[in-house]
Amino acid sequence: MKIRPEDFRVTPGRKVRLKRWPTDIEPLYKSDKHYKEALADDVHSLSVLQHLLYASDSYALLLIFQAMDAAGKDGAISHVLSGVNPQGCEVHSFKQPSAEEAEHDFLWRTTCRLPARGRIGVFNRSYYEEVLVVRVHPEILQSQGLPQELMDVRTIWGGRYRSIVEFEEHLRRNGTRILKFFLHLSKEEQRRRLLKRIDVPEKNWKFSLADVKERRFWGDYMDAYEECLGATSTKAAPWHIVPADDKPNARLIVSRIVIEALKGLDMSYPGISRVRRAELRSIRKQLAG
Repeated sequence: MKIRPEDFRVTPGRKVRLKRWPTDIEPLYKSDKHYKEALADDVHSLSVLQHLLYASDSYALLLIFQAMDAAGKDGAISHVLSGVNPQGCEVHSFKQPSAEEAEHDFLWRTTCRLPARGRIGVFNRSYYEEVLVVRVHPEILQSQGLPQELMDVRTIWGGRYRSIVEFEEHLRRNGTRILKFFLHLSKEEQRRRLLKRIDVPEKNWKFSLADVKERRFWGDYMDAYEECLGATSTKAAPWHIVPADDKPNARLIVSRIVIEALKGLDMSYPGISRVRRAELRSIRKQLAG
């Protein structure tokens, strides 16, 4: 089955209804062996393209992953990028803001971690937490120390959406390409995965009681995601809603979207002058003896 990135892309300006987006689709692989071979091919392609990205030194690529707990963000990142040179890739996870981070605007801490030209940057959660978890838990907003005049819940989320969209457009104008992935997990599949974290000793370390507590707010999170995805999916930085109930499927979809995005960039290896080429030929003769 051919993977078409546009099938998972959120059309800019269109309302999102997550119930209409599947959390599971027909397998994109015929067997476990076929999946491993397909992913290996994608990993190799990404490695080659990342090398070209690094050599051309013109663009940066930022991948943003958002999802409910246990949706498979860590696994998608580690599997898809397993063949990328660590020198050309950086992964950052964003948890609760530190005291220093909380003293700045909500984009500050992630801005400091943006990828340089020639590199791939990955945000495992991101500034989008400020219009997702903070919206679901308004008490967090109350603790952020903002001026009271800016605390109107009727306008603050729209203002943050605008800040995000303008920020991402600014990044594109400066050579950073952005791909955003929402791993769309069903509530039932999340339940199974959380139970597995309890039942399988090797996965106990992954279990957090906080994950169970957040399940109580599932409906609120879906509402927040719907509005966020619809308001911030743009041509400059599109959102992709990836069915996440099947982890191998999700990884293949993510890898193919990243590959297509990199192929679409105007990249080439640096050329050399005639003088430099002649110099290299002369050196080669000396080395050849």
